[in-house]
Amino acid sequence: MPIEIKELHIKINVNEGSKQAPPPNAPKSKDEDPVAECVEQVMKIIERKKER
Repeated sequence: MPIEIKELHIKINVNEGSKQAPPPNAPKSKDEDPVAECVEQVMKIIERKKER
């Protein structure tokens, strides 16, 4: 029997002072933004669910 996850709660802690921020004009590659990549994948999953 497959397990279906109906709710997912994510909790994170952010320490702003622990790292130095990169310069604002530094180029950002796709690998440096994992949050945007995760959001994109979630949106694709939601779109697939709507097609059903």
